[in-house]
Amino acid sequence: MKTTTLILLAGLCAGSLFTSSAATKPADPSVKWMPASAEKLPRWRGFNLLEKFSVGKCEPFKEEDFKLIHKLGFNFVRLPMDYRCWIQNKDWEQFNEAQLKEIDQAVEWGRKYGIHVWINFHRAPGYTVAKPREATDLFTDAKTQEVCAKHWAEFARRYKGIPNTQLGFNLFNEPAHCDTNLYVAVVRKMAEAIRAQDPKRLIISDGMQWGQQPIFELRPLKIAQATRGYSPGELTHYKASWVRGENFPLPKWPKLLGPNGTLLSPTKKEGSHPIIVDGPFKTETALRLHVLGVSSRALLTVEIDGAKVWEKEFKTGPGEGEWKKSEFKPEYKIYFCTYDRDYPVTVPAGAKQVKLSVAAGDWLQVSELGFKPAGADREDVLPLAQKFAEKADPIGYKAGAQPTPFPGMAMQDRAWLWEKNIKPWKKLEAKGVGIMVGEWGSYNKTPHDVVLRWAEDCLANWKKAGWGWALWNFRGSFGVLDSERADVTYEDLDGHKLDRKLLDLLQRY
Repeated sequence: MKTTTLILLAGLCAGSLFTSSAATKPADPSVKWMPASAEKLPRWRGFNLLEKFSVGKCEPFKEEDFKLIHKLGFNFVRLPMDYRCWIQNKDWEQFNEAQLKEIDQAVEWGRKYGIHVWINFHRAPGYTVAKPREATDLFTDAKTQEVCAKHWAEFARRYKGIPNTQLGFNLFNEPAHCDTNLYVAVVRKMAEAIRAQDPKRLIISDGMQWGQQPIFELRPLKIAQATRGYSPGELTHYKASWVRGENFPLPKWPKLLGPNGTLLSPTKKEGSHPIIVDGPFKTETALRLHVLGVSSRALLTVEIDGAKVWEKEFKTGPGEGEWKKSEFKPEYKIYFCTYDRDYPVTVPAGAKQVKLSVAAGDWLQVSELGFKPAGADREDVLPLAQKFAEKADPIGYKAGAQPTPFPGMAMQDRAWLWEKNIKPWKKLEAKGVGIMVGEWGSYNKTPHDVVLRWAEDCLANWKKAGWGWALWNFRGSFGVLDSERADVTYEDLDGHKLDRKLLDLLQRY
């Protein structure tokens, strides 16, 4: 046994406030628990429960949730928690027994209702993806690592004897902004502290970069891994304030994967690249430019076959204006304004090429191009991505062409999700590492019909992959209950507003 682990154990034995263990009560003997190991996770399906997600809340978990989750046919919950909920007087080395007993109760309810539980440090000593940041850095500070290991060791002691079929430890939420080697070194210390108390405890690490990238370096530690289901982010976090989703274009699914629409002026060091649309345009065409956001000031120009035919200066500032929202950026001492408006340009018959560029100023976002040839009954719409300083590939446009008037353009669809989000993790799984989707879902501002189409593609892929999943919440803005969507007709379920269509979809997979 390593010296650091001995010190941790000695500290726990001498100063722990804990006297109880959730392993003292037997689980429901009628439940058929699914085998679980670091090498192979079962296809659990369920939800995240957020009662202790933030120190500002720290409420007891609700037996009603476990009972309903079981009743609806699901078998998994993840408990993303803030460690500040269970410390005493803001001292991270003193623990609040009353708070920990509430976590014990959640574990026992899982065992009572046949629901596997993951304990997760959403905020750990020295690390969080949320705000405010921690005062110390878990990945570089030895004292912080010692304290964090003490927390995990106590949870391991507390739940020793509960089988891995019923309980797992999901170490840290979505590690990011740290070197992979430093992260692996910290995980090794946490695993040693846990296994000193409970040698066979199931441990799971989220992937790097907010759960998106598999960590092959963890394989020797025999730790399973969890990925995420938040792709594309413009769809899942549309209008979500914590990621500035108000600047995202209206989501569609499936959709053409258009080139970059963020246009920089020639004064930017990153370089200025135009949007080019190659015709020919056989008939006069109404071109619609949807300008989303503008930084400081931008002079947008449209050239057709080399001649400038349209120009508009987009300005920003405080208060009201042509824009829909104005936000001051103190770090840059500028205003960023969300215009979210359409601007029309006429492309004459016979034109061969259209070029859009920012001739002066800072930068702006064109989020969508619409093409409506004269006499056509509908518009051909091409959404554009927003990637700062990326050169856009030329766009080919052929009015009336099938299956798309934009030949060669990639699609965001079920196959795209598989290539982007499944294949990289399948390589890790093939090396003997269990995989699960620890969080997924879409915020309640995304149109519901879009959410359902996207969600079914995600669920079908995960079923094909053999992976379990957990929706971000059960009750709330991503959930099946009380999600407060404006475009859903809810049913009553035990006093909650049930999204029947989403529930039916989840139950099918």
